[in-house]
Amino acid sequence: MSIEFLIRIIGMFVFAVSGAILGVRLSILAGGAAELWGMVLAMVGALLGLVISPYLTTRPVRAIRRRMIQVSAQTMGAGLAGLIAGLIIAALVSAPISLLPSPFGQLAPFLTAVFMAYLGATIFVMRENDIINLLRSRFQSDPNEAGTSSQSGRSILMDTSVIIDGRIADIARTGFVQGPMLVPAFVLIELQHIADSADPLRRRRGRRGLDILNRLQKDNTIPLRITDLDVEGVREVDDKLVILAKQLRSPILTNDYNLNKVAELQGVTVLNINELANAVKAVYLPGETMEVQVIQEGKEPGQGVGYLDDGTMVVVEDGKGNIDTTIPVTVTKVLQTAAGRMIFAKSGID
Repeated sequence: MSIEFLIRIIGMFVFAVSGAILGVRLSILAGGAAELWGMVLAMVGALLGLVISPYLTTRPVRAIRRRMIQVSAQTMGAGLAGLIAGLIIAALVSAPISLLPSPFGQLAPFLTAVFMAYLGATIFVMRENDIINLLRSRFQSDPNEAGTSSQSGRSILMDTSVIIDGRIADIARTGFVQGPMLVPAFVLIELQHIADSADPLRRRRGRRGLDILNRLQKDNTIPLRITDLDVEGVREVDDKLVILAKQLRSPILTNDYNLNKVAELQGVTVLNINELANAVKAVYLPGETMEVQVIQEGKEPGQGVGYLDDGTMVVVEDGKGNIDTTIPVTVTKVLQTAAGRMIFAKSGID
């Protein structure tokens, strides 16, 4: 028997009794039969209690619980501190306010306490980062050490896609990743499901991801930790990652475009591997020369297409006759698109 069903039964009984009592009292005013009025209103109350009882009890509790799950412990602590500070200030000013003429002397202290509690909690939550940094700087012996620990101690949540991608292993070895990498257990479970898939392509991708994790664990450059932290009431892995990132105040490392946008909309910092790859690609200006291997024909007549080592597409004018040949080319135009960077060049072979 579920709790919601039990609440419906209790609500039906309570509303039925209340309806019967109300029916008897209305029958006295209306001058009708008390039994009939009581029976009708008891049935109406029972039906009403059966329908609306969960909306008065379990549904609000679940909504509050889901909301509290999304709030980080740091935010809750800041709100609690602000609430206490507001109540202390309200207690200090309540004594002179209570001397006001009636009824202001009775109402003003209560309203002041409510207002100061709300104001204190709001201000502390809005400035929680400043307060945490101030406390850290006070309790650290060296301010420079405090700043360094706050930056390097921030854990980075890893998404399934970025683990399967594999480039994070090389990036971590270079030392560009500051802070321990954190892999939630639900991400590891999803990776295991992919590795056990009946689809050969998905199975290879999943096993590659497990190999990358094994490689990262053996590398001592950046610590990798598997955590059992989970988010109750949420089934999607991406939603769990976003909520967990908000709770831990950690960025998400991913190359998933949709997860990137959803996380940014909710104020979560995102470290996108694809954006990093585009940012570190070599910059070529019109007029510069390079060598590229033409591997296929282009869309336009006479064009050839080649690729640089970083995957940048190079469209070579009059390069169709040099397929499978490495030739010198001169850059004529560089085009940045959503899919990446494209370079248009002219063949240097007459």
